[in-house]
Amino acid sequence: MELTLNAAQVLPDDSAEATLVGRVWRPDLAGPSIVVLREGNLIDITGSEPTMTDLINAYAPAATAHDADGEDLGPAATIIENSCPDDHDPAQPRLLAPVDLSALKAAGVTFVDSMLERVIEERAEGDPQEAESIRRVIKGAIGDDLAAIVPGSPEAARLKGALIERELWSQYLEVGIGPDAEIFTKAQPLSSVGTGAEIGLHPKSTWNNPEPEVVLILNAAGAIVGASLGNDVNLRDFEGRSALLLCKAKDNNASCAIGPFIRLLDDGFGLDDVRKAEISLTVAGDDGFVLDGTSEMTRISRDIEELAGQTVNRNHQYPDGAALFTGTAFAPTKDRDTPDEGFTHKPGDLVTIASPQLGALVNRVTTSDKAPPWDFGVAALMRNLASRGVL
Repeated sequence: MELTLNAAQVLPDDSAEATLVGRVWRPDLAGPSIVVLREGNLIDITGSEPTMTDLINAYAPAATAHDADGEDLGPAATIIENSCPDDHDPAQPRLLAPVDLSALKAAGVTFVDSMLERVIEERAEGDPQEAESIRRVIKGAIGDDLAAIVPGSPEAARLKGALIERELWSQYLEVGIGPDAEIFTKAQPLSSVGTGAEIGLHPKSTWNNPEPEVVLILNAAGAIVGASLGNDVNLRDFEGRSALLLCKAKDNNASCAIGPFIRLLDDGFGLDDVRKAEISLTVAGDDGFVLDGTSEMTRISRDIEELAGQTVNRNHQYPDGAALFTGTAFAPTKDRDTPDEGFTHKPGDLVTIASPQLGALVNRVTTSDKAPPWDFGVAALMRNLASRGVL
């Protein structure tokens, strides 16, 4: 489908009051710049904050972004509209994913619905034709038991024992209700794509789905300093065949999308706003298929600060910070083509992930071999910033 963007669609409802920071590609400098939204315009503050990592590790990121001197790049609306793959001016700035050197991490099976779908994938061994019958058995047997369970609690331990006796225990339930969260590496720093970009599925995948998520922005100390939206693109058939294929299921070219901006915590936006966030998902295909869903952060099984604490601690350090996907309650089962085979993407699908306080992340589906290859890594970034005299 044709992908078009506009400011009213992409920016948060209260963007005039929000501290929004991001990254844009500047063709005139052949590299990226850090920007902050001020009075509808994007201001390049790379001179004082060369990377997003520098900004999120500042003593007070929101105040630093407000106070930094910079170059006015013009209306945010113009740059947003120029961020579509089909119709953009290559000589003008466009949006990038708002994170750069931060580790790209993800928490898995943090919502009951998606937790059960992982169990179903495992038992179906990646075969969508087997999923529906297994889904009825699994949900009928344990669906109601999980909703009120606190992970790592004595009640969780007792439920584990009962499920083992019923031969219903799974490695996914272990990380879902056990003491240790699943925290994995989603992709490499600088490899994520932003709003307007194409997202990639492995061309061998025939059963896959989007995963709309809140992305926590952590500084080097592990404190949450902001939030964004993300699509943790998932290949259900690959992971269902074997959990050892998680890297191939998750980390492919253009398979990690984050954006449109990072909303930094400030007096008007705090952790409780993140905890109460509601995420909507719409998938629209060239075949007329439409899928709608929502994911409410109030349904998450582990608090966001617990997830941050299990990501950054005495055993795990990320000096450049981390962008942490928090998981999703959304696991699509609506049939697309064949009865009882559920949902899977098709090339051309338009995916919109949105939240009133975080804006909209909009991408179009392609395969990872056809998406623009990732060719601007850490070494390229350092050379570019050095040539501009900002390091």
